[in-house]
Amino acid sequence: MSDFLSGFKIPQENRQQWWSIASIWIGSMICIPALMVGGYLAQGFSFGGIILSCIIGFGIICAYMCFQGMQACDTGLPTVSMAAASLGIVGSRLISLLLGVVCIGWFGIQASVCGISFSVMFASITGITIPVWVCTIISGVLMFLTAMYGYKAIKYLNYIAVPLLILVIGYVIIAALFLRNGIPVIAAYSPTSPMPFIAGINMAVATFAVGGVISGDYSRFAKNRGDVIKSSAVGLLPIGIGMLLVGAVSSIVAGEYDITKVLANLGLPAIGLIALILAAWTTNTTNAYSGGLAISSFLGFTEEKFKLTTGIAGAIGTLLAAVGILERFTTFLGIITAFIPPIAGIIIASYWVIGKGKAGNFKPAAGINWAGIISFAAGSAVAYITANVIPFFVAPINGIVISIIAYVLLIKVIPAKAVD
Repeated sequence: MSDFLSGFKIPQENRQQWWSIASIWIGSMICIPALMVGGYLAQGFSFGGIILSCIIGFGIICAYMCFQGMQACDTGLPTVSMAAASLGIVGSRLISLLLGVVCIGWFGIQASVCGISFSVMFASITGITIPVWVCTIISGVLMFLTAMYGYKAIKYLNYIAVPLLILVIGYVIIAALFLRNGIPVIAAYSPTSPMPFIAGINMAVATFAVGGVISGDYSRFAKNRGDVIKSSAVGLLPIGIGMLLVGAVSSIVAGEYDITKVLANLGLPAIGLIALILAAWTTNTTNAYSGGLAISSFLGFTEEKFKLTTGIAGAIGTLLAAVGILERFTTFLGIITAFIPPIAGIIIASYWVIGKGKAGNFKPAAGINWAGIISFAAGSAVAYITANVIPFFVAPINGIVISIIAYVLLIKVIPAKAVD
């Protein structure tokens, strides 16, 4: 393994318990954008259709997330470093740039949502209005400063925040179903703007498409493959599906997907404000952390420069939030759906098909691995077309499958030169 990649490797003595990794996934999924997606789904599907869309969508994510995570556990490397085999050391930097942009974009969305909601709720509680841009900058800085202290800071933040957030979400569900007599409302609900079933699955996948691909950034801390599977399944499936359902239920019953606003309407604005801060904080630390790793890889740094690059990622994301990135939310999700999952496809093809799933067979390729670049481009094109031009099946799955098949075929025709 090259010296550059070894600079990102997590040694066995620094590995963590599986539940600490699961807590990070749970904290990442408890966020207002997930509730927004649940609200969107409620406009197009019956409640049963929403549940099925969420189960299939998050099942897809969990599947490729486990493959990504197990490879990261085997090699001790983050996603951007694992791509050095399928794309080449130079080629992987292009993917690092893409992942960095996406993580920074998600950071901006979360900081923007937090800033807007905090300003509104603080004014409703105190009568004092703080400008949205000020709230956004303060929240963004708080989030990326935490991420600059790395995995342990993110872990302990989630240990504190996740139990509190789960209690708040539980209360919102109880309030919606019983205090607002929501059960008959849901039973009689009919969608206002019916959508194709495949569109619901695509939307569910888009909610955490990035998380599935960058899962290696955290699963490299797992002790073994079994711990990767447990942390992924426990950390993603129940809370991921649950968050979309909370957004859908709140939207159907209360006419509002945002749990902070639901709590304010129930006379509990202070609790809503606390939930807002914690939800955005736990999610955005992972965006800044992975964005920092991606920038480090792109610039050719090792993880020693991690605090600097994480700060850069967070600062850019905060600036984007302050200038209104939230307005591009749905467009952003569409881009993610098309171009991110195929990254997982080429990494999976290289390690699990060509490399037989053995860490000893993992070797970064010199320069650019054109088989990987072409396969990624093909998978992305198919995913985009089948999502936006000629709808067919599940676009992210189409992209992953095409990128896998293309890589397996092309690597035989355009072999890469391995670096020892």
